[in-house]
Amino acid sequence: MPVNLHALSVQAPIEVFMTPRYRMLIGSELVPAVEGLWQSIINPSTEEIIAEVPQANAVDVDLAVQAAQKAFPAWSTLSPGERSHYLWQLAQGLEKYSDELIQLESTNAGKPIKLVSNGDVPFAIDNLKYFAGQARVIEGLGTGEVVGGYTSTIRREPIGVIGSIAPWNYPIMMAIWKIAPALAAGNTVVLKPAPQTPLTSLKIGEIAQEIGLPPGVLNIVTGGGPEVGEPLVIHPQARMISFTGSTATGKRIMGLAAHKMARVHLELGGKAPLIVLADADIEAAARGAVVGSYVNTGQDCTAVTRILVERPHYHHFLDRFTELSKEVRIGDISSESTDMGPLVSADQKERVAGFVDRAQAAGIKLHYQGTVPDGPGFYYPPTIFVEAPTDSEIMQEEVFGPVVVINPVDSVDEAIAVANDIRYGLAASVWTKNIHQAWKVAAALQFGTVWVNDHLPLCAEMPHGGFKESGFGKDLSRYAFEEYTIAKHVMFDLSGEAEKGWHFSVFGDPQ
Repeated sequence: MPVNLHALSVQAPIEVFMTPRYRMLIGSELVPAVEGLWQSIINPSTEEIIAEVPQANAVDVDLAVQAAQKAFPAWSTLSPGERSHYLWQLAQGLEKYSDELIQLESTNAGKPIKLVSNGDVPFAIDNLKYFAGQARVIEGLGTGEVVGGYTSTIRREPIGVIGSIAPWNYPIMMAIWKIAPALAAGNTVVLKPAPQTPLTSLKIGEIAQEIGLPPGVLNIVTGGGPEVGEPLVIHPQARMISFTGSTATGKRIMGLAAHKMARVHLELGGKAPLIVLADADIEAAARGAVVGSYVNTGQDCTAVTRILVERPHYHHFLDRFTELSKEVRIGDISSESTDMGPLVSADQKERVAGFVDRAQAAGIKLHYQGTVPDGPGFYYPPTIFVEAPTDSEIMQEEVFGPVVVINPVDSVDEAIAVANDIRYGLAASVWTKNIHQAWKVAAALQFGTVWVNDHLPLCAEMPHGGFKESGFGKDLSRYAFEEYTIAKHVMFDLSGEAEKGWHFSVFGDPQ
């Protein structure tokens, strides 16, 4: 619950007041919440309070949106080169503070330091640089005479104020994935980070102010969904909502946004299959599956959750995957040798444990479950189920933890059918040495990203987004830039005539 530190008595422990406080960015100022409420932020690996952030409400949201709306006319009419310059400066600012951002992201999200320092932070910076370049790529379609006597052109124009809602599993990456293309396209942004993991987003706000980003172009407000997220979604001046998170919340946002006909950009849940064909390199597949299953403690919408292995190599793969799972090092997130950290919160740990308990109660075989360190932290061990029914909860619903099911299949067609028998469609992979089989499976899989002989890598130049209930709209690449624009058709008459030949169909007689 939010804590009003101003209301604490003088007998409160002195360390409460020594906890670092971060402030929101609204307009040109770093500010607390209007009501003066603060929320404690927890390190998932120690369960200790590491910071206090403002607990905003609808009033703060309105101030942020108004600031973004005020900034939009000037920002949207800057030259592409000027917007590019600001984004590049912001990227350089993130590089300047990269060590601090790495520490904040690791301790706030409970991520192993090597994942953050070699993945999350450098990828976020690279993505920002990519969109600094994309801001200068001006695309439009001009045609001589689509209709005789006229010339048409297509303009891509910014939408306006974007309400961006980021998740807790990749706080800095998802913040940049939303900020960068929106600003590059000429929009202004109000960002709401997840309430559990706001620290790197708030640091981005400080950096934006330091590099001189014009006031109101980027605004950052913190707090929960009911207090901040919903007022942002329904605000009449937020013309597009970009959300990454659960499918259930995405559906709620769609419903709220529909009342004002706002655009929505949704990257939602996933239940990624990893298909191992009979001719696959089993060692490569097993290692790739371990990385894909336990990345970020399984808190990844593209994480491997369903492994489908052609029966001739099923037991070989299962044995090797289990051996490698036992080698996963769980513990101190500050150690470069740690492979897997805790889950993000006590609630998330309870949720993951609930899936495991229900699967066992349903009679699904628990093949292996590891151990976690003694002491504090929301740690959960690698967990492997086998031969689960396709329609079981553990095969159908997103666990968002280090829990995987490994099932045998009797053919490529069966693997495709089982993989697609899901309401999600974000990511998948196939492992084979046969290029023809690879193309066949990749074409048949109903997922937005399909890897062949690997699982997880993404890059700024290629799109990321889902099919079915994994949402719609693309992050990354030029496709993301276009998500944040509106196509406008401008048509020029070339004749100079006052009365056009077709006017009689509405008024007057034929010429």
